Amino acid sequence: QVHLVQSGGGLVQAGGSLRLACVVFRPTLSSWHMGWFRQTPGKEREFVAAVSWNNETTHYADVVKGRFTASRDSARNTWSLQMNSLEPQDTGVYYCAIIRNWPNQPYSDRDSWGQGTQVTVSS
Repeated sequence: QVHLVQSGGGLVQAGGSLRLACVVFRPTLSSWHMGWFRQTPGKEREFVAAVSWNNETTHYADVVKGRFTASRDSARNTWSLQMNSLEPQDTGVYYCAIIRNWPNQPYSDRDSWGQGTQVTVSS
C-alpha cells in the first residue's frame, strides 16, 4: 500500500519562495512519475508540474513555467517542488500524486495522493 506524506508550504509574500516535499512510503519502490496539483479558491483542481521516475523529464503548466521546479531525490524517496517568484494567484492547497498517464493524469485512489498542504501568497 502506498502512503504519501507532504511537508512544506506556508505563508509567504509575493516574490518569495517555498519548497514542498512529498515522501513516498511503500515496501518496494517502483518507477513512478510524480505530479503536483493545486486547488485554488474558486477553481477546480489543476495540474502544476510532473517529474519522471528517473528525474530526467519534467513537465509544467504554462502558468508556473520558469518559476517552479519539480525534482526527485531517489536516495530519500522524496519528490520536491521548488516554487520561486510566487504570486498571490498561486495561493491554494497543493497535492502530490502518483501519475498514471504522463504527464498530468494521476491515479484517482486516495492512497496515490498526499494529504495536501496550504500555500498562501500575500500581495
